[in-house]
Parts: sequence; structure tokens; C-alpha cells
Amino acid sequence: MLSLSRKDLISLALFAVVVLTMPIWLAPLGAAYPGLMQKFAIYAIFAIGFNILFGLTGYLSFGHAAFLGVGSYTAVWSFKLLTMSVIPAVILAVIMAGLFALVIGYFSLRRSGIYFSILTLAFAQMCYSLAYSVLTPITNGETGLLLVRNDPRVLDALFSTPQAGAGLPTPTLLGMHVNGYVGFYFCAALLIASFFVSQKIFASPFGLALRGIKSNQTRMNYTGFNTKPYTLAAFVISGMFAGLAGALLSVTDPLAGAERMKWTESGNVVLMTILGGVGTLYGPVIGAWIIKYFENIFSAFNETILHRFFDFLPDGVDTFLVTVTSKFVGEGWHLTLGLMFVLIVVFLPGGIVEGVQRLVRRFGSRDRSPGGKLKTQPAE
Repeated sequence: MLSLSRKDLISLALFAVVVLTMPIWLAPLGAAYPGLMQKFAIYAIFAIGFNILFGLTGYLSFGHAAFLGVGSYTAVWSFKLLTMSVIPAVILAVIMAGLFALVIGYFSLRRSGIYFSILTLAFAQMCYSLAYSVLTPITNGETGLLLVRNDPRVLDALFSTPQAGAGLPTPTLLGMHVNGYVGFYFCAALLIASFFVSQKIFASPFGLALRGIKSNQTRMNYTGFNTKPYTLAAFVISGMFAGLAGALLSVTDPLAGAERMKWTESGNVVLMTILGGVGTLYGPVIGAWIIKYFENIFSAFNETILHRFFDFLPDGVDTFLVTVTSKFVGEGWHLTLGLMFVLIVVFLPGGIVEGVQRLVRRFGSRDRSPGGKLKTQPAE
């Protein structure tokens, strides 16, 4: 059940090495600090789950931020009512997000195509409105759900001593505070586990059935194959991944707000998946990392940094390049991301992963002779 093919096992090992060594290879890029690396891991989990629905079945959801928010709120309520341990918070968040996904998916999957997308968007916006206004006793409205010192925390009161100090309590894992690098490696471990689950789904008969649904659902229905349980299962699994990501957002920063349920969050995960490569294992992760890097690092570039970067050029050229480049960095980082997205969609519909695969095929297919010349086939 837990076994992998040799190829998938090598892929998992390489992925684990890349994730666990983030503090090393992100340092030259200026992104090797725990808070950002936690976001890299969390949103990669979000994108991996979304890819199980969109990449395998072809159902494009614009409402996955609802499950992100549900997971986030559930985790904070677990911290407030039960314990500051992250394990119950994560488990409850995944279960609650799965239940919400089951209800929303049951109704949304009655339609397909653009109608399905609009239904998921409508449900997500309803959830956002409820969290922002109607359900303020549960969500605390626009202020967001926060921890306070005198929260009940029943399990902590029964089985452990209260955390000392005057500040707010922090989430813990086996007695360790889940912040800094401990928080990052906790998220990284769950990211690797999520990647493993994604591999198993992709290689399973269930995954093959989902691919068949994406290829031609009508033909599968005509052959007597009932596709509805499969699409609903994919929707629920995808929602549970989103709930896990939402829980980790609250684990690393113990608060939950309605902004995590906005349609822009749903749009971001769509961009991440398409940018990296829909239906691929690595693509959504790469897309999530690129967008979060742009949002947190690339957006911080300013004219001072650009002047230092182009300092080796003559004064006139330096000023011209800084003037032009400044429109694409800092507050203009969305322009760069938009141009990148347009180029990817037009020239590489399969995303960045497709571009890498093309390069590998192009250079790998050249069979060179020992002298360095290409071998040619004799003319017939």
C-alpha cells in the first residue's frame, strides 16, 4: 500500500532533499528565513491538493479558499478550546474541511465546465460573507479569530501545566514551540507527506479513473462507469489538502481571518497550478514557490537596490535601466507575474514543467559520436 515504483521513489527522495535543504539554496535568493519558507511549504500543499482536482479531473474550482479558511478557523478554535498541541488542530482542520468539501462538492458537481466553476465561486463568496459578518460570534468578523490568555484549553488544563510568562501561548509539537525553523520543518515534513499521497493517487486505479474523466467523461458514462463518486472523492480530497494548508497557516501564525477565504486566494492557487504545470507532480509546487517568492521578495525591490545592481554601468545607462526596470519590481511585481503567466500560457501550455521536459528531450535526444559530431542515419 505504501510502496512506490523505483521512479516514484527516486522522485520522492529528490523532492525531500530539495525541500529539506531550502535554508541552503534559498540563501543566495534572499529568501532563507523561516517565515517565508513556511509559506513556501504551506502553499505548495494547497497547490498539490488543488491539482488533484483540476489536474486529474479537469474540474476548475474557483472556491478552494473556502476550505483554506475553514481549516484555519478550525485550528484556532482547537487552540482556544482544547490544547495548544498542533496535532489535534491539524487533524480536526482536515476533517472539517473535508466535511465542507463534501457538502459543497455534492451540489457543485451536479454541473460541469464553467457552471461548476461559477458554483464553487458562489459557495466560496457565501462562506466569506458569512465569516465576515453573519458568523461573527464564531469568526470574530473583520478583526479575525485570535488567541487570548484566558481561553479554556480544556486538555491543557487537565494534562499539562499552563505555559509560563505574560504573553500569549504558542502552538507546540511534542513540547517544542512550533515557530522558526521548527515550524518550517514541521510544514516541510507535511509537504513531503502530501507529495507522497499525491504520487500514490496519480499512480493508482483511482487516479487513472480521474484521468479518464478528464479525457472524456461522457464516453465513460456511456460505458456504464459511474463517474460521480470519483469526482466527489477528488473534490473532498482536494478540500482536505486545502484544510491542511489552512491549519498550518494558523499553526505558524495563530490567527484566522476572513481574508483567507476571499476569491483572490482561490485565484492564486489556480495561477500556481497553471504556472507550474497542470496535472504534473512537481508543477504546482514550483508555481507556488515562484508566486510566493514574487510576492514576498521580488516585491521588495526598489530603486535603491536597482541602482546598486546596475552600479557597474555608465551613469546614463544605469539611470535608464533603473527607470525601466522599476516598473516591473516593487509595487509593479504583478506586472512581471502577469507577463510571465501570459508567456507560459501562450508558449508553454503545460507550464514550467513542460518547458523543462522540452529542454531535456531536445538535448537528451542528441546522440553524439565520440568525436562530438551528431550521428546521422544512412540515406535509404
